[in-house]
Parts: sequence; C-alpha cells; structure tokens
Amino acid sequence: MGSTDPAAFWDGVYADRPAAADPRPNVRLVEHVTGLPPGDVLDLGCGEGGDALWLARQRWRVTAVDVSEVAVRRLAGLAGAHGLDRLITAERHDLAVTFPSGAYDLVSAQFFQTPLALDRAGVLRTAAYAIRPGGVLLVVDHGSAAPWSWNRDPGVHYPTPGEVADGLALDPAEWTVERSEVLRRIATGPGGETAEVADHVLAVRRAV
Repeated sequence: MGSTDPAAFWDGVYADRPAAADPRPNVRLVEHVTGLPPGDVLDLGCGEGGDALWLARQRWRVTAVDVSEVAVRRLAGLAGAHGLDRLITAERHDLAVTFPSGAYDLVSAQFFQTPLALDRAGVLRTAAYAIRPGGVLLVVDHGSAAPWSWNRDPGVHYPTPGEVADGLALDPAEWTVERSEVLRRIATGPGGETAEVADHVLAVRRAV
C-alpha cells in the first residue's frame, strides 16, 4: 500500500463517509487545550474538521491542513456555515512535499497516522520548528484499533509516546517533554457500539 497516491487514498476514505454537520473534536485535544489562552494553532491532518471547529470556538486562529481535497473542502464549508471562516484557514498539503507557512503557539497532530509511506517523524519535526518559543507540540496517536476501524491490520505497530519522542530527536536543551502517557477511554463507533481503546499522548514544549 506504500505506493498508493495519498491524496487519492484519503479522498476515497472521506468521500465514503457521510459529511457531519458539526463533527466532534478529539477528546484528548479538548482535555489538553481547555483553559489555555488562545493563539495560533496548526491542525495537522484536519480530517472531518471537528478539532478545527472546536478550536475556533475557543477563539484560536486555526490553520487546518490535510492531503485530502475532500476533507479540506468540507471543512471550509463547515467553517462558513458556522460563522467561523474568519478564524479557520483550510489548506490542502501533501506534507511530504509542502508545509504551511507561519508560526504557531500550538501544533496539534491528532491521530496523524497513515498506512501509506510517510516520513512522519520528519513532518512532526518540521512542525515542531514552526512553534514559537513557549509553544507546544501535541501528538495523540492510536494505541489500539477499535473493532469498527477501517484499518485492522494485525501487523500494525503503534509507537509508544516515548518512541515518538525519540524519533523526533529534538534538542533537550530546547524542548521539554511535558506529557508522555498511555490513556484508555471508551470510544463510540459510527453505529453506536462502544469499545475500550488506547490513546498515546505526547506533549513537548519549546523553551521560551
């Protein structure tokens, strides 16, 4: 699957899903960001747009990117429909090739995982150096697959937060790991079914 065109692949994933009128944000993002002063945030792999919409409602200025034109177009439409288009900029990027410009107080990578070939550590490292002094890189990964997941490959390795941090190879004189946790929650699937899943949470702060 590594040779599959990522834009075509993810366009197909999102085109096969009914568009949500108001998609939900990821719970780990909400937990981490609630109470923080708003600033500029980069949402990597924005998908259906729940995180971007929630962040904008908290008055963050959001740059939301995805390789899928379907996802980006849907988010732009939702931002306008919810009166949040002044706070959300939706851009299509194949992050292996192009990266959004700007500096950010927060970079959020929520389940920024793919079965396709991607130098993910390189992308996250580039994102880290787009963070302003004092800002945070928040990476939340799947630590397990839910029964309804479209990707149930039993050979998938879910990197631990420590492995993700090691892969970033950030200078410890400039970066501090603030969170490195495996957390469990009860997730709800598209048909209302529930299952316990694991989230791998890494938060790294840039020195002031």
